[in-house]
Amino acid sequence: MIKVQANCSSRMTEEEMQSVRGMGIEYLAVNFLPDAVDYDSVMRFQEKAAAYDLKIADAGCPALQKCPQIHLGKPDRDEWIGKYNDFTRVLGKAGIKVNYIAWQPNGIFRSRIGVGEHTRGENAMICDMDELYARPIANDRVYGEQEIWDNFKYFLDRALPVCEEADVRLALHPNDPPVESVCGVHSLIWNTECYRKAFELAGNSPYLGMKMCVGCWLENQAFGDLMEDIKTFTEEKKIFVVHFRNVSGTIPYFEETLLEDGYADMHGILEQLVRCGYDGQINIDHPFFNRDGKGMSRMSEAYFMGYMKGMLASVERQIKKENGGTDK
Repeated sequence: MIKVQANCSSRMTEEEMQSVRGMGIEYLAVNFLPDAVDYDSVMRFQEKAAAYDLKIADAGCPALQKCPQIHLGKPDRDEWIGKYNDFTRVLGKAGIKVNYIAWQPNGIFRSRIGVGEHTRGENAMICDMDELYARPIANDRVYGEQEIWDNFKYFLDRALPVCEEADVRLALHPNDPPVESVCGVHSLIWNTECYRKAFELAGNSPYLGMKMCVGCWLENQAFGDLMEDIKTFTEEKKIFVVHFRNVSGTIPYFEETLLEDGYADMHGILEQLVRCGYDGQINIDHPFFNRDGKGMSRMSEAYFMGYMKGMLASVERQIKKENGGTDK
């Protein structure tokens, strides 16, 4: 059965924990900030969450999972890989089985956060590739394809053995937007074949899989066949987490929308996940922002979550009925 989780940071308050419990959610996807990646801090958060019947399903640290020193092969990358591995060991000791990695040294590229034609007057992430391609390079120089892949392999060779030792899997997120290169940095994961290459570099280790960001597949039709990829990668047990998001259209321009407002059939996508036997975590991705554009709106997040939970319950009831009232 698919498990719904809520996104949060290590600064989540008890009031926020109660709100998540009040939505009938049992699992958390936690971004631990740099001041909370040690074992004692992780355990304190875990114990506080447990008081509200919440469990940490998977976790990451933004400063480590989107680390330019590692991704761009800077001179101090060994120090940062060491920090990443230390955090993996902490998660393993705490019983948290998935760590995040997103090969995006400059984070997500977007043109702006603002009101668009498809956002119902709310602030959302908006991407105009013509504007992004006109920007200067984002770093000290251009980083090409082979260099990015060599840096990824360098990381894998040092991180995967620690994952195996700690029994913690790596969930690799696609580049967003999923284009070959943007602002002078070649993308690591911008289509399905890139995932295949990454898995091969890892020797098809069960400790490297994906965060299947539905939004990234939808943003660029060249990414791959989403429905077929759900089937294939579920069968191969390569989907560790699903990010659930709709968009107004495809590259070169898109706006992030309500689940019901974008161009994709989100009910159909959920149905495919259920029919293919995906039984991992799913969370809503990028709700609308607050009025001042700073931070995600808790009201929007709750609406997105409720809408997704309602669709998921509908899909599960439909399939159960087809199976004669059983869960087979």
